Amino acid sequence: MTTVRLPLFPLNSVLFPGLVLPLNIFEERYRAMMRELLKTPEDESRRFAVVAIRDGHEVASTAPGLPDQTAVPERGPAAGFGDDPVKAFHGVGCIADAATVRERTDGTFEVLATGTTRVRLLTVDASGPFLTAELEELPEEPGDEAGALAQGVLRSFRQYQKRLAGARERSLSTGAELPDEPSVVSFLVAAAMMLDIPTKQRLLQAPDTASRLRDELKLLRSETSIIRNLPSLPASELTRGPTSLN
Repeated sequence: MTTVRLPLFPLNSVLFPGLVLPLNIFEERYRAMMRELLKTPEDESRRFAVVAIRDGHEVASTAPGLPDQTAVPERGPAAGFGDDPVKAFHGVGCIADAATVRERTDGTFEVLATGTTRVRLLTVDASGPFLTAELEELPEEPGDEAGALAQGVLRSFRQYQKRLAGARERSLSTGAELPDEPSVVSFLVAAAMMLDIPTKQRLLQAPDTASRLRDELKLLRSETSIIRNLPSLPASELTRGPTSLN
């Protein structure tokens, strides 16, 4: 079992390998994390782990703007996540490689990272200025018939995109800037579909690529059917995604 210890960044969203993650860092615990990452030499990877926050757990506010201005916000790396932070997070996340970490004049950070490797969350340490975690790296196995499944998912995904965009009934050209490597297809489609966090999390932690693609095929057919039966709903409403609290 290959394990690694990395800074831990909880989000109200799911990060998949290969997907770009822009972050606007304003909480002190995450500023501290970015200052630590900046100590890493530029020719080395600046890595941290992203995990999705479970339903019912919120990121504590450390800035003005709380509805109750008399309330004192929690402080510290585990603020808002309870006595045992590991219970507040989903058990599988993704390592992020920060290509850009830029500190603004007000001390906040602008970060651009990319998901790389899936990891299982083993333990969470809240003893420092930010959370760190021990993580087990998860290999991405192809599973059975991943290639054929990927082609089916791509066809269904194009139909889904057409419905979302309100496009005319016509065939899209094959290879329309979409990949054909099965695992890449599976992660791209999982990230692009308008799904809730538990469903995206289920796709992230699928046992292999083929299993993820099979699940996506069912989801795409179901979602496309739903959209087809809602002709009065504007596409802008269908494609409006949540804004990350982080």
